[in-house]
Amino acid sequence: MEMENFYESMYQLIVETSTNLPKDVRRAIAAAKQRESAGTRSAMSLATITNNIKMADDNISPICQDTGLPTFKLKVPVGANQLAMKKEIKRAIEQATKDGKLRPNSVDSISGDNSGDNLGDGTPVIKFEQWENDYIDARLILKGGGCENKNIQYSLPCELDGLGKAGRDLDGIRKCIMHSVYQAQGQGCSAGFIGVGIGGDRTSGYELAKEQLFRRVDDVNQREDLRQLEEYVVEHANELGIGTMGFGGETTLLGCKIGVINRIPASFFVSVAYNCWAYRRLGVFIDPDNGSINEWLYQDGEEIDFGHDEVAATEEQTLQTREVVLEAPITEEKIRELKVGDVVRINGMMYTGRDAIHKYLSENDSPVDLNGQVIYHCGPVMMKDEDGNYHVKAAGPTTSIREEPYQGDIMKRFGIRAVIGKGGMGPKTLKALGEHGGVYLNAIGGAAQYYADCIKSVEGVDLMQFGIPEAMWHLKVEGFTAVVTMDSHGNSLHADVDKSSLEKLAQFKEPVFK
Repeated sequence: MEMENFYESMYQLIVETSTNLPKDVRRAIAAAKQRESAGTRSAMSLATITNNIKMADDNISPICQDTGLPTFKLKVPVGANQLAMKKEIKRAIEQATKDGKLRPNSVDSISGDNSGDNLGDGTPVIKFEQWENDYIDARLILKGGGCENKNIQYSLPCELDGLGKAGRDLDGIRKCIMHSVYQAQGQGCSAGFIGVGIGGDRTSGYELAKEQLFRRVDDVNQREDLRQLEEYVVEHANELGIGTMGFGGETTLLGCKIGVINRIPASFFVSVAYNCWAYRRLGVFIDPDNGSINEWLYQDGEEIDFGHDEVAATEEQTLQTREVVLEAPITEEKIRELKVGDVVRINGMMYTGRDAIHKYLSENDSPVDLNGQVIYHCGPVMMKDEDGNYHVKAAGPTTSIREEPYQGDIMKRFGIRAVIGKGGMGPKTLKALGEHGGVYLNAIGGAAQYYADCIKSVEGVDLMQFGIPEAMWHLKVEGFTAVVTMDSHGNSLHADVDKSSLEKLAQFKEPVFK
């Protein structure tokens, strides 16, 4: 088996997975958009999401800047050279990263050094399985860190907020799955999809949960009890009112897939893998003789062409709130005029800062004057041209809650007035916003092309020793839109939605499945 075209097939699979959302996922998002009430923050978010999908198609650029930990799953005929295939997959990963189709995401867990090419110990993940068919089934999922961090595993029996005791039975499993959607809130870029693994040990349970994410959105579980449970979860999770981005709304969950394996008597695990709306997984059937692609998976059925969604602009106009234009340096007086629900358009400068930057700023002086400035929780995909200038290829927000230990102190120390991210922050930051005069702005998670289009130039960069995603990029923007979800008056949309969704979750406490 020479498979001279295998490298090119893997490169195509990587690029398509990163830039072209599968048709089954598009259909689910289109249906959610139809259900959402007009003139709401969730409707505006879904319109932005569909615009972003179209822009990624047109630009052949990453749908979301966080291209995650590439995970390949291959079924191969007996006799296939797995060592050669692994080598070609890694070569394709390296080239796709160089071409700006993947963000360099492979980081040494001890030193923090970024390999720059997505290669390193444990990256990418490549899993082989032999089968008796005469072709190769190769699948890839790109699952970003924001949704990966909302994975959760339950050990039954247990006590769950709002639901009480969950026992070792189907109804206990039901409670765990419903709780998993509640605990994710908007931090995993809802509306999302979940894969559930029942049984196994802690490792195989999570593997089973992630394996469910390779199922089609529209497939039907062959086990009748699990089919009923999947349908129950999707129906009732959407009654929690968490909504797109955690803004509140009609659609919180777009799909639920459940698998089961045996366990040992002492252990009963329910493992949940949460995936964001940017559900990037594709697959191909490959000829084992020459390595060429014979068929694409997940791309059949009705074509959904979102086009340029004029509704996005309309939703912003009909949103029952005011719109404010901000340009740094921003005064405390201007910030204190803002209230939760206001739509903000930012012009001028902003500076990216993620995990490494926040830790650095907690211990060192800032390389730039941040007084009155805007910090953007973002790890962009960047490309350098022949003249050495950087250009933004993808630049959506990252999950903000990771910066909770640092954010309030850093804002007060350096005079930062506004923070942009997704999913909201906690009580420490909320308190600091009131004391200092600051505001938290929620951008639309996963909308990496939409926001990249708002960035007109890269004016500079500092702290490149942390790698491209973690460096402090100086960005000049125009019309960068976000929603005030935490203000300087002690108000937090995230806390309000968490409280109301917990109250709704409690409605599902009583047994349903025997």
